[in-house]
Amino acid sequence: MNNVFKIIGLDCANCARELEEELEKIEGVAAVSVDFMGQKVSVECDGGVLEKVKDACNRFEEVKVVEEGQEGRIRISGLCCANCGRELEEELVKAGVDAHVDFAGAQIFLKNDIPATRAVAEKVIAAFGGLKMEDEKTERKKSNLREHLFDVVSVCVSAVFLGAAVALGSIGAHLYLIYALYAVAYLASGWKVLKATGVNFIKGKIFDENFLMTVASVGAVALGIITGDGFFEGVAVMLLYSLGELLQGLAVGASRNSIAELMNLKSDTATKRIGDDLVSVNPETLEIGDTILVKAGEKVPVDCIVLSGAGALDIKSLTGEPAPRDVKENDEIMSGSINLSGVLECKVLREYKNSAVAKILELVENSTAKKTKSEKFITSFARYYTPIVCFAALIAAAVVPSVLYFAFDFSQEVFLEWIHKALNFLVVSCPCALVISVPLSYFCGIGRCARSGILVKGSTCLDELSACTVAAFDKTGTLTEGKFAINYSSSKKALSLAAAAEKMSAHPIAAAFVGVETDAVVENVVEVAGKGLTAECEGKTLLCGNAAHLIDGGVKFEKADTLATIVYVALGGEYIGYVTIDDKIKSGAAEAVAALKVEGVVHTEMLTGDLNGRAEKVACEIGLDGYSAELLPGDKLDRATALKEKGKLIYVGDGINDAPVMTYADCSVSMGKVGSAAAIEASDIVLVSDNLSLLAKAKKISKKTRSRVKENIFGSLLVKLAIMACSIVIPAFP
Repeated sequence: MNNVFKIIGLDCANCARELEEELEKIEGVAAVSVDFMGQKVSVECDGGVLEKVKDACNRFEEVKVVEEGQEGRIRISGLCCANCGRELEEELVKAGVDAHVDFAGAQIFLKNDIPATRAVAEKVIAAFGGLKMEDEKTERKKSNLREHLFDVVSVCVSAVFLGAAVALGSIGAHLYLIYALYAVAYLASGWKVLKATGVNFIKGKIFDENFLMTVASVGAVALGIITGDGFFEGVAVMLLYSLGELLQGLAVGASRNSIAELMNLKSDTATKRIGDDLVSVNPETLEIGDTILVKAGEKVPVDCIVLSGAGALDIKSLTGEPAPRDVKENDEIMSGSINLSGVLECKVLREYKNSAVAKILELVENSTAKKTKSEKFITSFARYYTPIVCFAALIAAAVVPSVLYFAFDFSQEVFLEWIHKALNFLVVSCPCALVISVPLSYFCGIGRCARSGILVKGSTCLDELSACTVAAFDKTGTLTEGKFAINYSSSKKALSLAAAAEKMSAHPIAAAFVGVETDAVVENVVEVAGKGLTAECEGKTLLCGNAAHLIDGGVKFEKADTLATIVYVALGGEYIGYVTIDDKIKSGAAEAVAALKVEGVVHTEMLTGDLNGRAEKVACEIGLDGYSAELLPGDKLDRATALKEKGKLIYVGDGINDAPVMTYADCSVSMGKVGSAAAIEASDIVLVSDNLSLLAKAKKISKKTRSRVKENIFGSLLVKLAIMACSIVIPAFP
């Protein structure tokens, strides 16, 4: 059973790797993934083992498990240091509030958020001094800067004191004063690293980036004292490392915020009509059929259809398209859209949990839970990499100079030089850039897709999409509108009579006649299965249906030569004419397929249950390389199997019958607006607005993301190996 829960306090990607290793050791854990970006743990185990997993997380460094459905959050400002956060947490605990203070995120998590507990927490915060509670939306905009404010100050203080030490040293100031300035500069930038090293050492976790930096910087300081060169190198190493960590944190924070902006799609309230009254309610309480009002400037809370009113919607957050969309009566609108003008009275089509905005938030929230092969490689690589470089540095510092000294009678200075080389080796070997760059690349790719209305369920989906070279499409609802529409009538009378009769039918074809004006009056309508309708009109028998229906009625007529669905009309045994009905090809479908080929797809094919003639017509108009028609769901799966022999397969569909093929395909794409729940659940990628052109954009983003991942892996390794080699080969002391 897969379980996902949130955590807080996980402050680096390498720590995430270490926590993952700890959790893998627990008996009963089948698989586990720690998502540093999303601050989540995904673990496959039963309920009993799950509690052990959570307990292990709570005992890991500063990590805390946040229990779903019980926690609350208070955002604060004015918390100046981590120690103040600890003191505030102690005060809250003394007051009987089970809480965790997250200094980095400037927020307090309440384990039991009930009115009484929150009131006590707010009282403690007010009495602590220098703190104030922030509005949730205001805080979101400031969070990334505030998150790293203390680190910025630490780096600046360290740089100022280091500069002062260098300047005073150049004019011959007292040695103790210079050493004091170096010491302040070192501690200002390195206290977090030193603390983490000490804590980890006590817990038996030695080989990490904190250990590398501590040994390297302390060793450089010791060498400086021995050689009389001062502390400069040791302090500079720690300052540059802290600056790198700060820049990394800002980059991660910016990526998180780009995803967090999607949370603004959710509306906090909805205006529901109850009789003649308007009541403000939680969108999650709305039911299908409820009537709601959406005023200018408000977000659409749930998927609905316009009953009255007209206006323009801002749908940029859903589709990435800047142009507003005009809506009127009977138009369906998606939740998360913003009403720019007018007042819309709407009927709820879907409950909140099934609406577009809920699907978006759920998919984005869980988008990084699954790791790609690249991420797994880096995780495994880092597990062995750090101990190896530590032992390599030890060999360089002790074994090599000893051999040179005793075997070749080198001077004793060779020891100092090789210790210096070993310390340089440790600094360069820090794995942080490698560990963070790969998941951050995928995170950025998923975020970019989300901003364009493309929802990617995981980084593995981006990897698969980038490698796909074959694309298969369902027809109805994917390449076509999925709605029957009248495209020709041989006479006005035939159209009027057909409309009058079909409006009394529940057959899907009847939907094409909605809105057609008619003055004909029909009664006693009887539906003949598989053929059409029989009714009475003007005292005569009216027949509306296929050719077989008119032949059975003894009507003489000529069959129309068309691939569209035909409704023949006869009144009193006399042939009146016919109406053709067809499913329109989606606007831009041909361009979307062409764009997909530009992005590396070499074969495109349509798989449909429709008749061969109509399938051929659609395939030719869109520019597909092939088609397979009159397929049952099992036949679609067989054809998909054959297509996978040509290369990795993308399948795009929207119906329940597409779910088996979607599960089988290497990468599956569903239509978010008209797609069935089964198709959306089975798919890897969801196109929120059903715009097929977004598929080529998703393919382009996936290729670029994959390219960046490879560049980061090989670039980081090559640069590190080159500089590590130079640190050993080039003399330490000129």
